[in-house]
Amino acid sequence: MTTAEILTAIPKVAALVVGDICLDRWCTYDPAASDPSRETGIPRVGVISTEISPGAGGTVATNLTALGASHVAVLGVRGDDGFGFELDRSLAERGIDSELMVKIKGWHTFTYTKVINSATGIEDKPRLDFISTRPLPAQAEEQVLHHLRSAIAAYDAILVADQAETNAGGVVTPAVRSLIIELATKYLEKVFLVDSRLRAELFRKVTLKPNQQEAEAACRKLFGAVDYQRLRRHVEADVMMVTHGSRGVLVLEESGERWSNPRPIASPVDTCGAGDSFSAGAALALAVTRSPLAAAHFGNLVASITIMKKGTGTASPAELLVVSQDQGSV
Repeated sequence: MTTAEILTAIPKVAALVVGDICLDRWCTYDPAASDPSRETGIPRVGVISTEISPGAGGTVATNLTALGASHVAVLGVRGDDGFGFELDRSLAERGIDSELMVKIKGWHTFTYTKVINSATGIEDKPRLDFISTRPLPAQAEEQVLHHLRSAIAAYDAILVADQAETNAGGVVTPAVRSLIIELATKYLEKVFLVDSRLRAELFRKVTLKPNQQEAEAACRKLFGAVDYQRLRRHVEADVMMVTHGSRGVLVLEESGERWSNPRPIASPVDTCGAGDSFSAGAALALAVTRSPLAAAHFGNLVASITIMKKGTGTASPAELLVVSQDQGSV
């Protein structure tokens, strides 16, 4: 299928993002207004402006919406704090359905805070991330499981964002992961695409999408050596896509492995969120074409656009049509 044909079919696809739906905060500070505190003498960072956007699984959802999916929803947890309010607002502004989000009293919303120098435009201060190392409350976990069971029938593509880098506190708990595996086994006609930073080897029966570092770490954990095909067989995946940055994506199936080469980009502006934009494009294209290689090609094309934008950018259908003119069919 051509890029145009895929884009024409995407508005028939409904997508659900399950997992860690976070808030990204981009805080710009003025170095000239960063004198030490009078009270403590500790250097202060004088923030002069803040931009917010959905992060982690929220970035995936934003890209799904920009690509024209018929309905995009997120299922995760958020606190009853100000960051949770900002997350709700930023999701709504992008047309993302947040009705399935579980709100937890006394829980702080998973938030990435990035500090940008106004003089240079560079992120040059340590990030301030709001994470949780406490287990997800049992009642909240039950709500997540209930929402997932109840909502699954309405969606064609389910994208799992297992982004938490702590042993506890993430949305994709063992129970949630088990239900995802159960549903992927039951609903064979649906696309289940999983992106897991630390636990890729624990999933089964899904399309696995680790990056090179994540795939190699999973292999070494299991086998003591890097063997992508063995990892794919271990997780019982028909398809595994291993992203390799500027080198492209290695698509692994039972029949063998093939590379999806990216559109050459000489000087990327910002690669933050490239994996999320790839996931969104690949999942939608897989739902439309049923071809893993075509899905990888389309995901690469989406990412080639987003890495030319500051922050976690998106790719529009119009932009994809322009850059695909010299790419042919995907």
